[in-house]
This record gives sequence, C-alpha cells and structure tokens, in this order.
Amino acid sequence: MLLDYDLGDDQGLTFLEEAKRARPRAAGQTSAAFTGRILMVTAGMSDAGTLRAFESGASGIFLKHSPPAQLIEAIHKVMAGEIWLDSRAVRSLVSGAQEKSAAEDAGQNLTARERSVLKSVFEGLTNKEIAGELQISESSVKAVLQQLFDKTGVRTRSQLVRIALEQHSDWLND
Repeated sequence: MLLDYDLGDDQGLTFLEEAKRARPRAAGQTSAAFTGRILMVTAGMSDAGTLRAFESGASGIFLKHSPPAQLIEAIHKVMAGEIWLDSRAVRSLVSGAQEKSAAEDAGQNLTARERSVLKSVFEGLTNKEIAGELQISESSVKAVLQQLFDKTGVRTRSQLVRIALEQHSDWLND
C-alpha cells in the first residue's frame, strides 16, 4: 500500500497506528506482522515522525521529490519484504532514534512551561489567550508548542492532545 504521510488534519501515522491496533494477533506473531507492507510517501517528516512510522509498521519511507524510477524500485523492494528508506531519510531515522533515547532517558518529562502551555491547549485556549494567561509573549507560546510537537512527533494541536491523552497521561498531572 502507498500511504501519504500528510492526510490533511491527520497523518498517515494515525492510520498505521490504528491498523496495528485493529488487527488481531495470531499465536506466535507480533502485530507488526499484520500491518501489511506499507510504503509511506512524504515531502518530509520530523525525525520523530520517521521513527514512529517504522515503529508503527511502515515498510518504507519514500520522499516525493525523488525520481519516479526510484519509486518503482521502492515498491518492488517493499513488495519483496525488504525495507525501503531513502538515503536522505537515514539521518532522520537515526536522529529520531537518538531523540527517543534521550527522551526516554529523561523520562519524557516536560518543563514547567511546557506543562502549563499543554494544559492551556487542553482548555481550548488560543496562543494569544495562553500568552495572556501565562504572562509570556505569543512567540514564546509558539516556541513551546513547537517543542511539544518535536517531543511527540506531531504537527497539529489536535494531534498533540490525542498523543498526550493516549501515551503521556502523566504530563497532565501536577
């Protein structure tokens, strides 16, 4: 299957994760064996996003600006059970793994400022309202949101809320 990473408000990662959860496991097999062979196509994704794609069952990542002949090659390799990773995305995958390792070492803890901004996002506040409530600039709010996006590998506020609820409920505790 060819899957576009950017699906409007959602990401192809959402599909991968849902497919992984929805498929039953056979005795002795991991859920990854059931996600099928999926080649994710993207114009670009974060380092964390690249890592999450493979962890969620993608068989490969193809960059859209690559030549069509390379797409054919990628499809054939994935169909043959191999993994495809564009050479330009290798650095992204390694960086994502390093970031994940560092985050795990740090317990994926949030700073007090990140926690405050995240809670305000949960309350449905705009960047301007968050800035006023926390007495910081709107630019600072945007910078903190970007830090949160980078930590979670998401690109939108709604994805941030979903990931925080599903995977990081400890972030919501004081």
